[in-house]
Amino acid sequence: MPDSVQGRHSPADGRDFDVIIVGAGLAGLYAIHRLRGLGYRVRAYEAGNGVGGTWFWNRYPGCRCDVESLEYSYSFDPDLQQEWQWPERYGTQPEILKYIEHVAERFDLLRDVQLNTRITTARYDEATGLWTLAAESGEQVRAPVCIMAAGNLSTPRLPDIPGIDRFTGATYHTGLWPREGVDFTGLRVGVIGTGSSGVQSIPIIARQAGELTVFQRTANFSLPARNGPMNPETEARHKSEYVERRVAAYDTAFGIAGYPPPRIEALQANAEERRRQYEAKWREGGSISFLFSYTDLLTSDAANGTASDFVRGKIREIVNDPQTAKLLCPDDHPIGTKRLILDTGYYETYNLPHVSLVDIRTHPIEEITETGVRTGKAEYPLDAIVFATGFDAMTGAMRSIDISSSSGVTLDEQWEHGPRTYLGLMVAGLPNMFMVTGPQSPGVKSQMILSIEMHVDWIAGCLEHMREKGLGRIEATEQAQEEWVTHTREVAEATLYPKANSWYMGANVPGKPRVFMPYVAGVHAYKAKCDAVVAGGYEGFVTARAPVTVTG
Repeated sequence: MPDSVQGRHSPADGRDFDVIIVGAGLAGLYAIHRLRGLGYRVRAYEAGNGVGGTWFWNRYPGCRCDVESLEYSYSFDPDLQQEWQWPERYGTQPEILKYIEHVAERFDLLRDVQLNTRITTARYDEATGLWTLAAESGEQVRAPVCIMAAGNLSTPRLPDIPGIDRFTGATYHTGLWPREGVDFTGLRVGVIGTGSSGVQSIPIIARQAGELTVFQRTANFSLPARNGPMNPETEARHKSEYVERRVAAYDTAFGIAGYPPPRIEALQANAEERRRQYEAKWREGGSISFLFSYTDLLTSDAANGTASDFVRGKIREIVNDPQTAKLLCPDDHPIGTKRLILDTGYYETYNLPHVSLVDIRTHPIEEITETGVRTGKAEYPLDAIVFATGFDAMTGAMRSIDISSSSGVTLDEQWEHGPRTYLGLMVAGLPNMFMVTGPQSPGVKSQMILSIEMHVDWIAGCLEHMREKGLGRIEATEQAQEEWVTHTREVAEATLYPKANSWYMGANVPGKPRVFMPYVAGVHAYKAKCDAVVAGGYEGFVTARAPVTVTG
């Protein structure tokens, strides 16, 4: 009898579980719930000492989601989404983590999570059809199916600056913030980096610091969040429409319903009409609404220039010092081609007398000394340094694990020149290993929880198909993978996205291949493709009955 994906523990074949999940963030927890409900014996392994993934590790001051609370939540349980109450328009890290922990407790997910366990190797054995995963501790576990739910922004990176270990003051990375928090009262603080975590944390740190020096290499566009307490009428209306909204979200570009799509191109409106439109979007707050001002903001340089100029004008209005304002105005990428940041009082912070901005594009940091930071122009004495320097995004977590098959295929070799996947779900040559929101899927360019649920549901459907057909193995074909990689690249090249040196391109990590990694044709186009693949009998995949198990 073939060793199919049985959905039950089979000690004789050497497996410990039916499915092993790497990571217990939003993706890993939903995978436990979904697959356990189908009868599979699952176990998730989590490096941290708590669940939550991104929202467990990123505890820096001001950390907040840039998707509205009522959208950034699970949809799989109607009672959960009706009963949970979000206090603000945009959720804070503590509130989102509280929500995730509530979900884990409510659905009894923790009994299938092993914390404090960092997986370091994963190897597929062609003879037995089993994945063996090993942890730092040496513990090993086996299952025919492995799901990588390790996250897209879960591998913090420090900059390669000489002397970084010599500094005698305190140092912090925004992605590894101490659980107990940090008191900067009266200190001379330096923040290196002005991406999302820098923009969110700088106004909060400025409230405490005696002096705050921000070191900026690249200015980024940021829009006002217009955050505030949750409006009860908005909440009630949204919850009454949840079912329709959740369905409609799959027919949108970013996986969020409720934003009327634009109807005209930017240059079809006159200058005054555009100004009024952008002004209304600026007052409304949020990024998707702003990008939905016109149809061509992400495909036309001329159209994008009108939006970029508007925001640069706003920066100059807000920031009192003209030279500081000029430094804060992005000049090397079209607006929206890097992830648009949402802020509360970021630009206003530079009007405070104890806050200064240092341009390290013109005068790079030469070294970190025992007492501070030295650039090519000056030395800055500091008591504490905050590294808001981001992540090895989208591929870092996967590549931190030694993933291979006994056939000789390794993930490192497959991804040497950039990630190569089929649908962001599987990698050719690595059977039965699925990814949740992997490279070349909409993931980071969408409402992430929607993309997580879409991927986990697709994987669950695939495993059910295998079980019904008595199959034990599924693998993406090389041809399907190459066609998808090519398609993803062609879609990106039809937009302005590749013009930015963004983490979407891997540009924030020295030596990382410059490949645009997300799929940007939209959630609606991606879902249609995934549905068509299933309707076509899992087109682009090869399946087989599992090998005969050799037992000793």
